Amino acid sequence: MSKYPQLSDRAQHLLKVLVERYIGEGQPVGSRALARDTGLNLSPATIRNIMADLEDIGLITSPHTSAGRMPTVTGYRFFIDTLLTVKPLQQHVVRQLRQDLDTQDSPDDLLETASRVLSEVTHMAGLVMLPRRETIAFRHIEFLPLSDQRLLVILVTNEQEVHNKIIHTSRPFSPSDLQAAANFLNSMYAGKDLTTIRETLFNDLQEMRDRLSQEIIDAAEIADLALKDRGRRRKPFVLTGEINLMDFADLANMEQLRSLFEAFHQKEDLVHLLDRCLETPGIKIFIGEESGYRALDQCSLVTASYSLNGEVVGTLGVIGPTRMEYERVIPLVDITAKLLGAALNQKSLTPS
Repeated sequence: MSKYPQLSDRAQHLLKVLVERYIGEGQPVGSRALARDTGLNLSPATIRNIMADLEDIGLITSPHTSAGRMPTVTGYRFFIDTLLTVKPLQQHVVRQLRQDLDTQDSPDDLLETASRVLSEVTHMAGLVMLPRRETIAFRHIEFLPLSDQRLLVILVTNEQEVHNKIIHTSRPFSPSDLQAAANFLNSMYAGKDLTTIRETLFNDLQEMRDRLSQEIIDAAEIADLALKDRGRRRKPFVLTGEINLMDFADLANMEQLRSLFEAFHQKEDLVHLLDRCLETPGIKIFIGEESGYRALDQCSLVTASYSLNGEVVGTLGVIGPTRMEYERVIPLVDITAKLLGAALNQKSLTPS
């Protein structure tokens, strides 16, 4: 059984034209304009009757300041699921996207660039969730002494993902101390989760310091510095172009903008929303209150997941007003996700 009301072909066509015109102009659409644009040779009175029916079933609404109609969230949802004709991207746009991503040297730069190009092409906010995995597996570690009690840590995780980090130690360590620490960690913890390793070393150090050899104490102290913050991301996503949202009259209310930017700053709600997008593959669209977060009530979020080594690890998308050009935004988000995944796989790395 369909979750949508049964509409005649004539009513569906009228709704499609109304939504497309409202997206394009941002003004409630009157029956005379629809009579002119639909090409159905219907009188304004007939169109008014159909519009009244569409309003009764909750697909359109009439703002109190105007006799024209605009789509509701349910109307947008019906339009996207049933009536939308997605426009294929022009090849020069795809080529430019691929070039922008392929010329980046590091995974961090790739993610920043993906967010930026989504924002620039749509003139809305571009959002890229950083790659997320259930575990980050330790493979190998090396320590190289630098000057002033600094060490260069070379850490290999998962499938040959290399991370470099400089740490400062409380005392100098000889090359033989560092080699012994690396040998101990590599022999004892290869294949285990980084967070688990750090917690185990810390607990052992606290409980059995008197019974541990100096070599193990040294290894634990160095590893604690080296692995700090490696089990979690510095930030959950990259957000670019949020200031573009101030250009939309639909979002111009200062209280609403304040609430929206606060949600961007706090991050938790957006992270939960992106996590929901990871649960199933493909394009996901949240329209207005569908997100479940009041700050996004006047916004839509269009997302697609991207993969690394065949595993879905993140989501990217565009945030804009509910009155966005879905037929253009959806394929753009889709191809950007595919290109980002391909570029990350080429690098065989994730951000450190």
